[in-house]
Amino acid sequence: MKKNWLLLFCIGIIACQGPEPRRPVKVKTGSFMKESAERSRQLLAQEEGIIQGIIKNDSLNQYLNSTSGSWYYYNVKVPTSSPTPKPDDLVTMAYNVLSFENDTIYSAEEIGIKKYKVDKQELFPGLRNAVKLLKEGETATFLFPSARAYGYHGDNKKIGTNVPIKSTISIFKIEQEQDSIQN
Repeated sequence: MKKNWLLLFCIGIIACQGPEPRRPVKVKTGSFMKESAERSRQLLAQEEGIIQGIIKNDSLNQYLNSTSGSWYYYNVKVPTSSPTPKPDDLVTMAYNVLSFENDTIYSAEEIGIKKYKVDKQELFPGLRNAVKLLKEGETATFLFPSARAYGYHGDNKKIGTNVPIKSTISIFKIEQEQDSIQN
């Protein structure tokens, strides 16, 4: 009888322990993210080398470097101190998309004249930043690395994965947002 009580007592103590959590079968080390970041750095360095080669071979234009990571030159520059677009302004513009070899991907006629509410509508990242650099009446040609263009995903139509692009952007009209005019 004592053995039965001792056995029940031992079983009770073992049963009172909490459940043991399962250990993961595979431990994640974060190496995929590190490798992906390294691949992105290498791709950007390669594309910047191509861009620097284009700039070096183009003696007709003076290229400027934007803070967003693109390079550009003015085709038409307005000498006045006109304002550049601010968030919520409505910009009427046209642009095209070319490869670095000057093959037309999307012509300005194909895209058409666009009305763009600054920072409120979807455009590829480089174009969103480029619009803010130009004044009404100006035209500039931009060189965008793939990260500033359509990136890894492309546009699911004519632009593939990691394709750097060239784009000539013309600003026809800037309509300032009403709140910024009153202030």
